[in-house]
Amino acid sequence: MDPSQIPLRDLHLPADIGWWPLAPGWWVLIALATAALLYLAYREWLRFRRMRPRRLALRKLSGVRWDYEYGAEPVALATAVSEIVRRAMLAYAPRKDIAGLTGSQWLQWLDQGLDKPLFTDGAGRLLETLPYMDPAAVSEEEVDLRGMLDAATVRLKTPLPEVTR
Repeated sequence: MDPSQIPLRDLHLPADIGWWPLAPGWWVLIALATAALLYLAYREWLRFRRMRPRRLALRKLSGVRWDYEYGAEPVALATAVSEIVRRAMLAYAPRKDIAGLTGSQWLQWLDQGLDKPLFTDGAGRLLETLPYMDPAAVSEEEVDLRGMLDAATVRLKTPLPEVTR
């Protein structure tokens, strides 16, 4: 028989393997990646909620700083700063540990975790006495209000050492 007469056809290769449907291993990998992303999003949401008091306190403190820049009364500023810092710290530490602290004990507690003592030896010391002074007896030149505001800002931005709640 003549080879040109034989009814042969060209070789046909099978079609390329498609990407869909995915193999079971890919589904497992997608499920694990989704679970990991959901877990990370949940953790970030918890951290966001936990930091809410700090964000609010810093926002209020920036308002007090604005009042300072425009010449508010020093005693009123110190009272506002003291209240902001106290409320913020109550949100992070056990109430039984700090709610009753006053004077130098409160200032020592505020210095926990800071690089240098801004409250016992620095301008933050004004929080102990200035809110209780006669507004007529205090002038802005006598007190370091900017230092007190800076100390409060540092305290609010610096995480507290680990405490048990």
